[in-house]
Amino acid sequence: MPQSSTMNFLHTLSTVLFIVSIHPFTRAKPDTYIIHMDPSAMPKAFSSHHSWYFSMLSSISDTSEAASASSTVTSKHLYTYTHSINGFSATLTLSELESLKKSFGYLSFTRDRPLTVHTTHTSQFLGLNSVSGAWTAPNYGEDVIIGIVDSGIWPESESYSDEGMAQVPTRWKGKCESGTNFNSSFCNKKLIGARFYNKGLLSSHPKLTIPMNSPRDINGHGTHTSSIAAGNSAKGASYFGYASGTANGMAPRAHIAMYKVVWRYGTYTSDVLAAIDQAIQDGVDILSLSLGLSVDNNVLDDDPIAVATFAAMEKGIFIAASAGNDGPLYWSLVNGAPWMLTVAAGSIDREFDGILTLGNGVQITFESLYPGNFSRNQMPLIVMDECASLEELRQVRNNIIVCKDHLSISDQVENAESAMVSAAVFISNYSYLSELHTRSSFPAAFIGLDDGQTVIDYIKQNSDPRGRFQFRKTSIGTKPAPKVDAYSSRGPFLSCPNVLKPDILAPGSLVLASWSPVSEVTKVGSHPLFSKFNLLSGTSMAAPHAAGVAALVKKAHPDWSPAAIRSAIMTTANPFDNNLSPIKDVSNFNQPASPLDIGAGHINPIKALDPGLVYDATPEDYMKLLCAMNYTSKKIRMFTKLSHDCMNRSLDLNYPTFIAFFNDDGLSTSADKFEQEFQRTVTNVGKEGMAYTAKVTGMDGIKVVVEPPKLVFKQKYEKQSYKLRLEGPKLLKKDVIFGALSWRDDAGKYMVTSPIMATTITSQ
Repeated sequence: MPQSSTMNFLHTLSTVLFIVSIHPFTRAKPDTYIIHMDPSAMPKAFSSHHSWYFSMLSSISDTSEAASASSTVTSKHLYTYTHSINGFSATLTLSELESLKKSFGYLSFTRDRPLTVHTTHTSQFLGLNSVSGAWTAPNYGEDVIIGIVDSGIWPESESYSDEGMAQVPTRWKGKCESGTNFNSSFCNKKLIGARFYNKGLLSSHPKLTIPMNSPRDINGHGTHTSSIAAGNSAKGASYFGYASGTANGMAPRAHIAMYKVVWRYGTYTSDVLAAIDQAIQDGVDILSLSLGLSVDNNVLDDDPIAVATFAAMEKGIFIAASAGNDGPLYWSLVNGAPWMLTVAAGSIDREFDGILTLGNGVQITFESLYPGNFSRNQMPLIVMDECASLEELRQVRNNIIVCKDHLSISDQVENAESAMVSAAVFISNYSYLSELHTRSSFPAAFIGLDDGQTVIDYIKQNSDPRGRFQFRKTSIGTKPAPKVDAYSSRGPFLSCPNVLKPDILAPGSLVLASWSPVSEVTKVGSHPLFSKFNLLSGTSMAAPHAAGVAALVKKAHPDWSPAAIRSAIMTTANPFDNNLSPIKDVSNFNQPASPLDIGAGHINPIKALDPGLVYDATPEDYMKLLCAMNYTSKKIRMFTKLSHDCMNRSLDLNYPTFIAFFNDDGLSTSADKFEQEFQRTVTNVGKEGMAYTAKVTGMDGIKVVVEPPKLVFKQKYEKQSYKLRLEGPKLLKKDVIFGALSWRDDAGKYMVTSPIMATTITSQ
C-alpha cells in the first residue's frame, strides 16, 4: 500500500456436523447448536452433502413463515463443512430442530458456545540464531504453511514482509479474501492466505454491525500470535523502549495463512469450525490455536474443536493449542485432546524494570512497563497507609505517595488514578503481580515487604524524604528462567486424564511481537498509546512458539506424522532452568514445577530437530483410546469417517509420558499396594546400529521397573517396545510424585526423556 494511502487508511480507522440457531416459540434470542450426523447416511440421490443438507432444511422448514421455501432455506443456511466435520449451519425454530432429530443419520447435538482467547528475544532464549542451531540453512521453516485461527492480521507489519521468502508452494489452495480495507494485494509470499468468518457471531447477534468485516486485525491478538510463529525479521522492535531489538518468529521463512474468527463482540465455535474446515482444505501443515472453550465445557465429544482437529490430524496436520489461562489450580487445562500439542506458558530470561532511588542513594528495582517520560528530579515521599481516601490523596497528589497493602492493590491503584497522583509506591506481600499492575498508567513502583520496609524506614529517619523514578530498563540473562507462570492452566485434562497434560512449556510471559497499530496498548494518564509492537502474556503466546518449532521439525522431516513431531518436541524438552535447577512454579513459592504444570519441560527447538527416538501414534491408536473411554461407535463416528467396532481398546496410548492415579478408596492401609504397567513403542529416527539404556530419576517411594532395560536398533526406522511398571503404596507420601525415564544412547548423543507421574489428586 502506498504511504499516502496507508496514512489515510490509518486516519479512518479507529464425522458430519451442522450448526443450527434455534428460535424458541417465544422468538427469544436464538441459540446455536452443532448437530452431528452419520456421513454414510447420505442418500445416493444427492451428489454432495451440501445438496443433502439443503434438501433436509427444505423438508423441515416451518411453513408458517411467509418467505418462499428456497429463500427460507438460503436464509437459514450458514456454513457447509466438508473437511473437518462434514455438515452445515442453519437457523431453525424449536419444532424444526425436533424434526431434524428424527432425520435418518442423526447422531447428537451440542450447543455452539462462545470461546475465549488465551491472552524478539524469545527466539534467542530458545537457542535459535543464524550461526548455529535450528536456524542453520536450509531450515528456517521454508515451504511450511502455518494456519493461524485468531483475530486477523495487520498485513503492513514488517513481520509479514516477503523478503527472502520462497515462492508460494504449488500445493496451496487458499486465497486472500477481500473485505473492509483489505484485498488480495495485501498478500505476498509470506502472507499467502487470509479469510474471515462471522456468520455464527451474526446468527447470535443479528442486529450487529461489524465495522472491520475483513481479515484485517484491529484487535492485535492475531497479528501478535502469527508473528510469533512465523514473522519475518522486524528491526527496531520495542515497546516504548522496552525489549529493543529485532523481532523474529520461530520459523521466519514459513508461510502464514490467517483465519479470522475472533471479533470484538465475541468468538463462536461455529465460525472456528468453519475456519479449521477451510484450513484443512487449503492445505496448511500446522495449525496454531490460541483460544478455547471454558473449563466447564471440557468433554471431548462435546468440544467441536477437539472433533475438528481430529480430522486435521488424520490429514497429517500438526496442531499446537494453548492450555488456557485459568491456572494455577489442577484440572484447569483446556485443549487437552491427545492428538494436539497442549502448550503451557512460562517466563523468559528478560525483565523490564524501573528504579526507585531514595534520597540516601539506595536503589530499589521493581518490575515495570510504564511507557511515559518521568522527571529525574527528586520528589517528596509521603506515606498514606492504605490509600483509601480520595480526598486525602488529592491533597498530596504532587508527591510520591506510599501505599501499604491493607486494601487490595487494585483498589489502591484505582484510587491513585482517580486522585491523579503524580507517582506512587505500592507495598504488598504478593509473590507475583498482575501484568495490569506493572503496566500502570502513571509512574508507580510495586514492591515487596522487604523493599517496602526499606522505604518506610528511610521516610521515618529523614525529615525531608525524597525519591525519584527511572523507567524503561531491560535486563537480559536474568536467572532463574524459565518459570511456569501462575496463570498457565494445569493438568490433568478432565476429559482424558490418562494422557498426561500439558505437553510442553513455551515462552508466554511478556512476549514482544507485532501488533495492530490502531489497537490501544496502554495509557499514560487518560491518553491512549498505540504501537506497532506489544508485550503480551498468556498461553496464547506460548502456542505459536510451539507451532513455529513444529514447522522447523516439519521442514527437517516432511514425512513425519503429527505424533512423531510432537514426540520430538516433548522428549527433547528441558526440565531445567538456566541455573541448571528444576524449573520453578511461581504460584507455589518457587518450588519445583511438576509435569502437571510444565509437561515434559521447556521447548528446545535445536534438539527437537534430531530426537533419536520418537513415539508415534496413528488415528487408529486414538480410536482405541476413545473406545477404552467407553465411547460408543456412534460417538466415535463424530470424530472420524472410518468405521470402528471397538474390538481393540486401550487407555495406554503410545504417548511420550506416563501418568498413574493411585486412587485411595478410603479403606486403604499403609500396607496396601498399587501397581500399573505401561507399554510403549519407540522408532529409531537416528542412524542404524544404535543402542539405548534406560535410566529412571525421581519417583520418591515408588519402584519403577523398565523391561527390557536396553534397546538395540540395527536399522533406521526400526521399532522396539518396552514396558514400564510402577509399584508403590496406595497411600502416597504426597499428592503428586514425579520423575523421568531417559533413554540414553551408548555414544552419548541422545537422551530421550519422558516424565513419569503418580498422583492421588481427583477432580472432585
